Amino acid sequence: MPTVSVKRDLLFEALGQKYTDEEFDELCFEFGLELDEITSEKEILIREQGDEKAEGASDVVLYKIDVPANRYDLLCLEGLVRGLQVFKEKLEAPRYKRVSPADGGEPQRLVITEETASVRPHAVAAVLRNITFTQERYESFIELQEKLHQNICRKRTLVAIGTHDLDTISGPFTYTAKPPGEIRFKPLNQSKEYTATELMSLYKTDSHLRHYLHIIENEPLYPIIYDSNGIVLSMPPIINGDHSKISLNTKNIFIECTATDLTKAKTTLDMVVTMFSEYCEEPFTVEGAEVVYPDGRLCVYPELAYRTETLSGDFINKRVGINESAESIAQLLTRMCLRSEVSGEGDLIQVEIPPTRADVIHACDIMEDAAIAYGFNNIVRSTPRTYTIANQLPLNKLTELLRQDLAAAGFTEALTFALCSEEDIADKLRKNIAETRAVHISNPKTTEFQVARTCLLPGLLKTLAANRKMPLPLKLFEISDVVLKDETKDIGARNNRRLCAVYYNKSPGFEVIHGLLDRVMQLLDVKPGRNQGYHIQAAEDSTFFPGRCAEIFSCGKSIGHLGVLHPDVISRFELTMPCSAIDIDIEPFL
Repeated sequence: MPTVSVKRDLLFEALGQKYTDEEFDELCFEFGLELDEITSEKEILIREQGDEKAEGASDVVLYKIDVPANRYDLLCLEGLVRGLQVFKEKLEAPRYKRVSPADGGEPQRLVITEETASVRPHAVAAVLRNITFTQERYESFIELQEKLHQNICRKRTLVAIGTHDLDTISGPFTYTAKPPGEIRFKPLNQSKEYTATELMSLYKTDSHLRHYLHIIENEPLYPIIYDSNGIVLSMPPIINGDHSKISLNTKNIFIECTATDLTKAKTTLDMVVTMFSEYCEEPFTVEGAEVVYPDGRLCVYPELAYRTETLSGDFINKRVGINESAESIAQLLTRMCLRSEVSGEGDLIQVEIPPTRADVIHACDIMEDAAIAYGFNNIVRSTPRTYTIANQLPLNKLTELLRQDLAAAGFTEALTFALCSEEDIADKLRKNIAETRAVHISNPKTTEFQVARTCLLPGLLKTLAANRKMPLPLKLFEISDVVLKDETKDIGARNNRRLCAVYYNKSPGFEVIHGLLDRVMQLLDVKPGRNQGYHIQAAEDSTFFPGRCAEIFSCGKSIGHLGVLHPDVISRFELTMPCSAIDIDIEPFL
């Protein structure tokens, strides 16, 4: 959950009322939030960096409030205050309106060229006119952008926000993409011009911006936005130009959002303009901007779309567990910034979803808001009308029973990561990655976690390597899921519960692993035999030593392998002694 930090005194001033810490904590709970921490900038610095770094830091009390991840409208002081005021019925939810330029002139225009298609093909824009900033409002404006970047924008990979002083630039604006060597401008808070290539090198050591470089650094073309005079506004998603930077004295703001996901871009733009349009000369109005696409389409943003949903009071009453009239439920929803009224046909309620509530997708979201406004503590406890008996999943029950008996057999259980590197499941096991049916992570944060594991053996071998100084023999096992590609499944992959065990000693100990197989089969009540029982037969597997590998069959179906690991496998996992292993599928025994 995102955490929003607000100054307590500033918050109470905006709410028009002072609360004790306990009263405000209760108010947050009633509104579906959580007051996570009461602290100050000085306390935070003392805790994180020590007393010396905290000298001169502010003692102003800060409230850290946990906000649901999908409530983008509560990520700043303005949205938080507005939501609480409407909830307490001290304020009516405002209506947001897109307007044309006041002087009757042409709206600002952003032209997208076809070169952007390969990097960030979408863009939206809007203008906030005659806005008045104070220091606190300015800081909140910057903070909201950062919160949105970390949340809905997915660290700028989906959307990047750019804000510019409109009085320092002139439209129409052009959003295009160029080779990095051809882009040159003075970036925000720098004293000289750089090419895009130089900027990527410069920001590799920047603690903030270096996290976003990977988004475009390997692309042949970098996205760039110019005004009609060729002045660079921004190079999304990395940095804005210094020429158009906003300040406390800025009166007119041009906001652009470039994106790989148009829906997210629209939502992001709606959030920024609805939160801060209250500081415009005409509150809650936003000047529209035209966006021209490469195919000639012209769209006007922000959309600020309102939509209406119809649901019955009975639907909400049954699912929440209350018994309220349709009029009462409509009033509860109105307190959650969802203007509602009874339609006059039975107990049907017309609910208007404002542009700030992108989290409301389904009737169940409206039902949840009704429950919050009613108060979870006010819902009377009752015995469920349905009578069910909980039961453990058969696969999990079998897993637990096997775990206990394998531990009783002298093996120690290990619990390893479900993600691993491509090398772990391929090269180190002497296999080809293309033949492993591995599910790859599209944006791995580290080479250690590139794929979902296709077998349990690498995790156990790495555990052996980390504990090789322990007294021998080392006997480990794990019963967990692996993930395999499967085109027959709707998501293209499936989980498979497997049992893997290893024996590591001065001698291979094949007989120990073979004995463990016999014990497992005894526990599963599977007798030796070729047809209805289990048997092993010689097999070749690149992971195992030639001539020391066997395939395991149960009821005529292959369920796994056992044998002595190949010396190359042992050495690649930084082990120095022989090792035997067994790897079987336990799902056929359910």
